[in-house]
Amino acid sequence: VQLQASGGGLVQAGGSLRLSCAASGHTVSRYAMGWFRQAPGKEREFVAAISSTGGSTNYADSVKGRFTISRDNAKNTVSLQMNNLKPEDTAVYYCYAKQESARYWGQGTQVTVSS
Repeated sequence: VQLQASGGGLVQAGGSLRLSCAASGHTVSRYAMGWFRQAPGKEREFVAAISSTGGSTNYADSVKGRFTISRDNAKNTVSLQMNNLKPEDTAVYYCYAKQESARYWGQGTQVTVSS
């Protein structure tokens, strides 16, 4: 499974961005998918996850109510809508796909939120 993340950029605080992650090489309809992020000097942290069917989602407390994860299994994609962005959301965002013990990572996309 290859994952390609896109949609990052520079935005002012309070603004919005939509990240997308496109999978190739294998259908991911049976994979849980999600996003982690890593800020400079910090460990990678969980952001959001979605079940294979899209029926269940989970969010880090820091993004609840602001971020929404979704997926389109017909297009082999997962998205992260980020609203009301804050400077502390600045990080490289990584998408992943997970099935049992296998986990695949995308290359990361930079999100920078200016105050």
